[in-house]
Amino acid sequence: MTRVAAVDCGTNALRLLISDDGREVVRLNEIVRLGEGVDATGRISQAALDRTRAVLTRYAEIIRFEGVTAVRMVATSATRDAENKEDFFAMTEEVLGVRAEVISGQEEAELSFRGAILDLERSRGPFCVIDLGGGSTEFVVGGADGEIYGAKSVQMGCVRLTERIMRSDPPTDTEVEIAEEYVAERISEVLAEVPVDKARTFVGVAGTFTTLSALAQGLETYDPAEIHCSELRFDALRVITRELVGSSSAQRASHPVIHPGRADVIAGGAVAVEGIINMVERLETASSIVISEKDILDGIVSILAAS
Repeated sequence: MTRVAAVDCGTNALRLLISDDGREVVRLNEIVRLGEGVDATGRISQAALDRTRAVLTRYAEIIRFEGVTAVRMVATSATRDAENKEDFFAMTEEVLGVRAEVISGQEEAELSFRGAILDLERSRGPFCVIDLGGGSTEFVVGGADGEIYGAKSVQMGCVRLTERIMRSDPPTDTEVEIAEEYVAERISEVLAEVPVDKARTFVGVAGTFTTLSALAQGLETYDPAEIHCSELRFDALRVITRELVGSSSAQRASHPVIHPGRADVIAGGAVAVEGIINMVERLETASSIVISEKDILDGIVSILAAS
């Protein structure tokens, strides 16, 4: 038996996956907003550290109860940017027993790719996996055999766009226009470095994409089984993103599949998704995106189990 655990702390969410020889045992996702205010202050707030500690303490208890033999924790955009990141790392070592690792955008992209394509038909490759997070978004293009053709992490995420640009509730037309221009600039960086035009299938991972899938399917409750490997057409997706951008955070929070901790930032995520759709349509290589519930966590546990 090889029971391993992966913990991923991003700008918005803290997530846990425990796997036993490839079989999912536990998968949890909690909004802790570690990156709240980091873009403006350069520091992780004490409130954010306290929220993260509380959830990580519960995860550590579950890991011990489940008899996990190996644990890896990674931390991404928020901790790469924060002046006081050592406070966060010391806390993770104290609570979890292992120190979180700050991974590069390149490694984050590669791990996300490995996890995201696990359940997809290999005949649909090459793939472009897009991991839209709170502070950054990773684009990685690769083959069905796992070979990476190119990857790029850009400073474009739902929390970053909300805190930096889309501050009104709901955002003003001017804010949305500025956010769209910002997203277009980040995507131009991707196109300059990554062979996105080689991809036949585009795959969206992380909370913005999975929530959009739940909304598109009209789910009454968030159901990962229904969301995983669902496919969303761009024309239908645009209807939903426009509605989210035009709604207030209270209106978004009233929908049962939108997590209360995501309601105030998902409009920023929606603008990023629209920019991604525009990119793919210009390439004329696809008219839909596949949504995967598997991501960086699955990539980490697959490596842990093999080591």
